Amino acid sequence: MAARSRPDVEVLTEIGIIAQLSNAALERSLPAGMSAAQFGVLTHFMRRGGAESPAQLASAFQVTKGAMTNTLQRLEAQGFVAIEGDAADGRKKKVSLTTAGAKAYEAGLQSLRPRMEGFREAFTDAEFAAALPFLTALRKWMDENR
Repeated sequence: MAARSRPDVEVLTEIGIIAQLSNAALERSLPAGMSAAQFGVLTHFMRRGGAESPAQLASAFQVTKGAMTNTLQRLEAQGFVAIEGDAADGRKKKVSLTTAGAKAYEAGLQSLRPRMEGFREAFTDAEFAAALPFLTALRKWMDENR
C-alpha cells in the first residue's frame, strides 16, 4: 500500500534536496580554496556590514561556535576577515570584513554568474515571485520556532 501523501513532508524534502544541490553547485563554482561556508560568511558581512562576535555569527548560521571559529580562522588566514578584541569586553572578539574579503566575495559572485544566468533562464520572474510568499512565511515560522 502506498504511503499517504503528506504535503508538509514533501515540501521539506524538496527544500532539503534543493539545498544539497545548490550547495554542491556553489562549491563547484567558487574560486579554488573557498568553501560554501566561507562564502556564506562573506555574503553575510556584505549584506549586513559592521562587526559581529563569533557567537553571533554561529547563531546566525545555526552552527556550533567551534564550527564558526574554524571557518573564521580560515577566512582570517586568507586575509578576508579581521578578528580583533572587543573594546567593550576584552574577553570577546569582534569579526569584520576586510577589503580583501569584499574582493573575494565579488570574485565568488563572478564565478557564480554563468550558473545563475542558466538558473534565471530556466524560470520566469513570475514563477520566482509566486514561490516567494510561501517560502518567506515558512522561513519566518521556522526562525521564530527554532
